[in-house]
Parts: sequence; C-alpha cells; structure tokens
Amino acid sequence: MGRVFTVSGSIVVAVPPEVAYRAVSRPADMGRWSPENLGTTAGSADGPAALGSSFVGRNKRGRVRWVTRCTVTAAEPGRRFAFRVHAIGVRTPRLRGPIASWEYRFEAADGGTRVTETWTDDRRSWPAPVANVFDRIATSGRTFADFQARNIEKTLRNLKRELEAG
Repeated sequence: MGRVFTVSGSIVVAVPPEVAYRAVSRPADMGRWSPENLGTTAGSADGPAALGSSFVGRNKRGRVRWVTRCTVTAAEPGRRFAFRVHAIGVRTPRLRGPIASWEYRFEAADGGTRVTETWTDDRRSWPAPVANVFDRIATSGRTFADFQARNIEKTLRNLKRELEAG
C-alpha cells in the first residue's frame, strides 16, 4: 500500500462559523486543543493570523520538543484557515523544506458549525521507504497519516469542548 498524504476529520460544534474560525485562526491558542502543539513562540502574533503572515509553532511529542516556521495560506473568516509548515528545528526553525500543510474549513451545520481539519504531508520528494522508517521512529510505530488522524480527532474533540463551554 502506498503512502497516505492527506487525512481529515470533522466535528459539529454548537457555535457560529465566525466563532469557530476566530478560535482556530489564533495559532497562539492552538496548544489548548492539540495533543502535540504548545502554541507559538514569543514574538508571534497574538490575534487571528492574516493571509501571508508567519508564526513559529512550539511542539512536543513525549520528551522531544521542536519548533516550526509556518506561513498562513488562507484566512477567510468564517470559512477557511490554512497554513504551511516549511521549516523545523530544535530551538530555531533552521531546516527548510516542505513539511506539511494544515487546513480548517467551517460550514454552517444544524445547531452550529462543521469544523473539518485536514493534514497534508508535503514531503512528496521523500522516497517511500525512507519516509516510512522515519515516520515509524518519530511516531512510535505508526505512519504519520495514522498518527495525525488520531491527533485531529483529539484536537477537534478538545476544540468542541472548549467552545461549547463558552
């Protein structure tokens, strides 16, 4: 079976699309929902991120911590928010190259908003055997697609819980 490059998950949240968008478009707050992201580094914008702006995300997986440089590729209030991860490092995102893209779509649904989170593996130039070995080491035995599908599910559940609590 070939590599899976894109995974998505959706959940209905009992808030209007603009409210869900406002929460997700603030990268500094993502650490409140994500099982891996810790928000952004000091100096990153605090409010909703604008199209073309960049931020440095802080991340952890077990004891390992790293940062990523991200650029916002879509910022359509109430409809769509997306960013591309294009550099990574331990303290500073120095290693540049296509890593991943994240997208959030917001659609009015009965009683609220359907939020769809999508992860795309942008490491297309990596040979499949190399990517598979790296992925299983980095995720304790899973592919990144399986790992991210689980993270998406957790993130959306946490986002729903917080937004509905008000």
